[in-house]
Amino acid sequence: MSLPPFHLAFPVHDLAAARSFYGELLGCAEGRSSDEWIDFDFHGHQIVAHMSGDAGDRSSNPVDGHDVPVPHFGLVLSMDDWQALADKLVAAGTEFVIEPTIRFKGKPGEQATMFLRDPSGNALEFKAFADMGQLFAT
Repeated sequence: MSLPPFHLAFPVHDLAAARSFYGELLGCAEGRSSDEWIDFDFHGHQIVAHMSGDAGDRSSNPVDGHDVPVPHFGLVLSMDDWQALADKLVAAGTEFVIEPTIRFKGKPGEQATMFLRDPSGNALEFKAFADMGQLFAT
């Protein structure tokens, strides 16, 4: 059985300190980034440090035209599994934070994504790549 990589976003107060700790100290390769967030390759899993004024708050950061909730966690699925889940959630009348969509269209890291909250309000992201080799594309 192959294990799909996980995706975890978390708040930080200082991107330079995050870059130093995750990139230099832990040896995580850096992927895409902006002035507000940094992707890291955490042993084949995608973790993302997002600037946030307060850990644990219900903040969001702009990513490719959407307000992405921070913190959030989720799974990277195959495209077929992602589409089946999206269809199931839509049919069930799920209220999405971000509707199923394609992010970074035509750019490195193009991905299908959707965000929703669990009954306790925790944000989850389910994403997929047509080419899994793009997971950490820069």
